[in-house]
Amino acid sequence: MKFGRFGMGRRPGDDPNVVYATGPTGSSTPPPRVRKGLGIGAGIAAAVVLALVVAFNSFYTISEQENAVVITFGVPSTVTTSGLHFKVPFVQQVKKVDMTIHGFALGYDQNTGEFVSDESLMITSDYNFVNVDFFVEYRVTDPAAYLYNSRQPELILKTLAQSYIRDTIGLYPVDEIITTGKGQIQTEIKEKIMNRLTAEDVGLQLVNITIQDAEPPTAEVLAAFKEVETAKQGAETAVNTANKYRSEQIPAAKAQADQILQKAEAEKQSRINEAEGQVARFNSMYQEYARYPLITKQRMYYETMEQLLPNLKVIIVDDSGKTLNVLTPDLGGSKLAAAN
Repeated sequence: MKFGRFGMGRRPGDDPNVVYATGPTGSSTPPPRVRKGLGIGAGIAAAVVLALVVAFNSFYTISEQENAVVITFGVPSTVTTSGLHFKVPFVQQVKKVDMTIHGFALGYDQNTGEFVSDESLMITSDYNFVNVDFFVEYRVTDPAAYLYNSRQPELILKTLAQSYIRDTIGLYPVDEIITTGKGQIQTEIKEKIMNRLTAEDVGLQLVNITIQDAEPPTAEVLAAFKEVETAKQGAETAVNTANKYRSEQIPAAKAQADQILQKAEAEKQSRINEAEGQVARFNSMYQEYARYPLITKQRMYYETMEQLLPNLKVIIVDDSGKTLNVLTPDLGGSKLAAAN
């Protein structure tokens, strides 16, 4: 059977699903085989792969501890709801941001606990040196600002913290930094950093900054400060003990003073009453004296003698020595008065 130069045809025994290309006329080389189904299968496979790629790029998930920033033609928008979300494939890009609290150390190595002198060594207001280390806690509050308002927001936070720490430490004497002023120092530094982060708008919020340790750079100075701290604690204990004793003694003293005043008031009233009674008695006696002066004088005399000489016996005798009468204290006054 003859074939054209570039014709197509079949020979007896050829596969009906295969088209044979003919070679030059009279060539004895069999033509190559071309399968019809190969192009169709490759197209279907490519379509399936493309569909999978599109489907894979059309959805994304957000965990409860994350937010997402969806960028559409360069414009970011924040997605805060967790779960499965749709995005336009090849048009929108998604970047996820961890919203949990993070932290870093300033002034010491977290693995070894040793001071990092470049960060921890500072000068105080009284020109002393002190090693102070901090732990900074922060979190992302604005994912879009965190990703696009600055290149390295954590580095900005660390730099601001170092700056404000040194600035604030330099305002305090060394003994307050090591002993009683830590709380106030932390509060001041935190307020300064938070205000600056708000102004810079880098998408970060300072959660807390804590002084981990503060001590002089040498062991001798550290020992001296510990002795000072012990003395201060002893002084505080003594003051508290004194205040306790004072709070116990003052009420007791006030109660005793009230008792003395009440007793004095009672004594005063008693003496006033007695004086008033004496006055009344004197006035009554004076009235009696005004009417009977002689008798009254004699009675008063006898009564006085009776009080002064309770055991006195008066014996009355005549010229011959004969006893006429014996006067005893209980009856003498009346008998003498009667005799007169």
